[in-house]
Amino acid sequence: MSRRHQADPPVLLTLFGGGGGDAEGYRRAGFRVIGVDIEDHSRAFARIGCEFHRMDWREGLRRFAHLAAAVHASPPCQRYSRASICRPGLAGRYPDLIAPVRTALQATGKPYVIENVEGAPLADPVMLCGSMFGLQAEFPPHGTVGLQRHRLFESNVPLAVAGGCRHELPALRVFGHGRPGNSDLTGPGYAQASRDVMGIWWMTRDQLNEAIPPAYAEHVGLQVMAAVTGEAQAA
Repeated sequence: MSRRHQADPPVLLTLFGGGGGDAEGYRRAGFRVIGVDIEDHSRAFARIGCEFHRMDWREGLRRFAHLAAAVHASPPCQRYSRASICRPGLAGRYPDLIAPVRTALQATGKPYVIENVEGAPLADPVMLCGSMFGLQAEFPPHGTVGLQRHRLFESNVPLAVAGGCRHELPALRVFGHGRPGNSDLTGPGYAQASRDVMGIWWMTRDQLNEAIPPAYAEHVGLQVMAAVTGEAQAA
């Protein structure tokens, strides 16, 4: 997929922006990205050339929605993650933000995307996996490993998937707090292999384990860009 070149690119507002995995993908799709998060990720956003503001998502929407051609949101996933669900009472400690976020995004009247983990209550989402994009890395002594990181995307723009899910390579799992013990594959080089397989070089390990690969957001972003501009996607 090639990056679009525009003199005045449309703005994509990303809420709960984290370390900027989605921001980088949307940037590659041709958007000018404004990121918002309640924690300070300004350094990560600066490294990919995107604007960042530290604030609550509601304040970010109030301040920047009028500038945006489209909005992306990645509410915290802990309430729906397998790690929380398997421990009685843990999931309920985390906020359930998907419904209020959806309502707020729909009220803008603009194209929107909500991203979250499998099990999250998204409406008619598509699922993307690293194997759909050939995301892989070399991880001695395990050889070539692939990314298995399923993420769901809800949108008011029709989204196509990127082919089937093919778990043919040994799976490198990137989650938890970046510790090798959270993956079936461990050993020296885990941290570098995690960055390589995600296609992310600029984040801390804690940012990385909560990020979506830029390839996912670029794939979605090209479809959102087509809806924003009214242009058909190039084959």
